[in-house]
Amino acid sequence: MLDAVVVGAGPNGLTAAVELARRGFSVAVFEARSTVGGGARTQELTLPGFRHDPCSAAHPLGINSPAFRGMPLDRYGLEWLQPPLPMAHPFPDGTAAVLSRSVAETAASFGPRDAGAYRRLIEPFLPKWDTLLQDFMSLPMSSLPRDPVTLARFGLAGLPPSTWLMRRFRDDRARALFAGLVAHVIAPLDGIVTGGVGMVFALAAHARGWPLARGGSQSISDALTAYLKDLGGSVHTDYEVKRLDDLPPARAYVFDTSPTALARIAGLGRAYEGYRYGASAFKIDYALDGPVPWTAQEPRSAGTVQVGSSSKEIGAALRAASREGRAPDTPFLITVQPSVVDASRAPEGKHVFWAYGHVPNGWQGDLTDAIERQLERFAPGFRDRVLARATAGPPELAAHNANYVGGDIACGAASGLQLMLRPKLSLFPYATPHPAVFICSSATPPGPGVHGMSGHNAAKAVWRRLRSTS
Repeated sequence: MLDAVVVGAGPNGLTAAVELARRGFSVAVFEARSTVGGGARTQELTLPGFRHDPCSAAHPLGINSPAFRGMPLDRYGLEWLQPPLPMAHPFPDGTAAVLSRSVAETAASFGPRDAGAYRRLIEPFLPKWDTLLQDFMSLPMSSLPRDPVTLARFGLAGLPPSTWLMRRFRDDRARALFAGLVAHVIAPLDGIVTGGVGMVFALAAHARGWPLARGGSQSISDALTAYLKDLGGSVHTDYEVKRLDDLPPARAYVFDTSPTALARIAGLGRAYEGYRYGASAFKIDYALDGPVPWTAQEPRSAGTVQVGSSSKEIGAALRAASREGRAPDTPFLITVQPSVVDASRAPEGKHVFWAYGHVPNGWQGDLTDAIERQLERFAPGFRDRVLARATAGPPELAAHNANYVGGDIACGAASGLQLMLRPKLSLFPYATPHPAVFICSSATPPGPGVHGMSGHNAAKAVWRRLRSTS
């Protein structure tokens, strides 16, 4: 009998398996797809030689992750590549604000009226970033925070809605960039804890940048898999699990799946009936004949580019998708241009690029024209560079990854109390009504992103149970 079986080979499932194997437990992973990766895969979606990331591509939380930093993933091929500029946010007048490794450079890009406010908000937390992130991403826990004073100060600033926090800024350049940071979790700007979301992304960039993995996000998943195998674990692909009886006998079963799938497979009935799935993305992967022709200079060297002319426009786009049940007329876009820093992603002289806007859960329309009109506002001539495109709305995203219910790439609405208390109100969110079944997906704290911390935290709950019953 195995000690643990993990269902789903996304970053969280693989991290949970590694953490258990490192502690001497026998572990096997079962994945329905033919390759590991979940939201961290790389594929030729458009033309031969153009390697795209179907979901996550830039990884500010990955390089900062306490779980990943505690593993020798570089020995297994993971190499972080830092673009010259982590992120840029262009404006219609041809200028741009930036999220630089330097707090001073970032503050200066907002203009003199807001530079001081940004520095006062961010600089006090930067020296204690690693401890703060450990506390923030490990909660809820049975142990006390390592630095409760700093965590409490961060909470005072970050627990209120981002719309409150943005009142610190007098001009919209800073507000727009900060609103874009919040939008990475597809949360309306006026939700609780959204101020903290924006601060976490900003601090992550200042601490270690917003890198990409050389060769694509698949490199993260492949490194975790290789490390797991060296530890004695096994990985089985093309193995769809429909019920617990499909799996070999084990002392514990750990699911890197949506709560919906877990309840169905493990026979938990209506255990997660109150869990909410949020807005979706409409994503386009592009093969380009050259770099994106941004009007502003700064986005040309940035790994990630936020596209939204104002905080008001960004807020309206998020409300439309999350609350009003419609696609926004002018979508806010998150874009990533991997070949700015990784020439291996496209043939010589060519580029890969992706962009997504937000749409309602399960939406079946086509946002391509609206996305490209928005891109043309900030990069005139963009359409002339397009060699091929691969579009993915909610149905395609859900087909690609079963955890994306209705196209929700966060595996559950990251808004309201559910941003922190997921998949339900509990001091033990990784446990389920079945004593041998656990959940480790992005539906658990600390939530979405390629950082492995949900798997890391769940593994703690699993090994405590295994030790108590041995």
